[in-house]
Amino acid sequence: MIRVVATGTFDILHPGHLYYLEESRRLGDELVVIVARDANVKHKPQPILPEEQRLRMVRALRPVDHALLGDLHDMFRPIEEFRPDIITLGFNQHFDEESLRQRLRDRGLDADVVRIPGYPGPLASSSKIVECILKTRSLSRPTGERE
Repeated sequence: MIRVVATGTFDILHPGHLYYLEESRRLGDELVVIVARDANVKHKPQPILPEEQRLRMVRALRPVDHALLGDLHDMFRPIEEFRPDIITLGFNQHFDEESLRQRLRDRGLDADVVRIPGYPGPLASSSKIVECILKTRSLSRPTGERE
């Protein structure tokens, strides 16, 4: 059995997230998803949705066999627990593949690292969705007013 681990923040789920998880799942027999903890998201703005809600949404997706929150102090702890054959990275994740491979080897983990290309459709990132909402929705609209 080939076990794949995918990681990410998964804020405001969109087709790009689903594409990443579907492509990750195609690489193996089981997909485990590690959802970033709110406190650990430091490389971009804090998520809009709290970690428990993001975890619940990811668990509901068809390609996902297991989903859990990441470790607050050691990002490799869940990897050591699941011992995947493959770890996938999204196209915009900030990890360097070779550096990650070395860090895994240093911890006795022999997982391949595969970068999944970006989703080809529009609005394939949470930040682009937020930007679009801010551009297309007036903040001055009275509460309860319909479009």
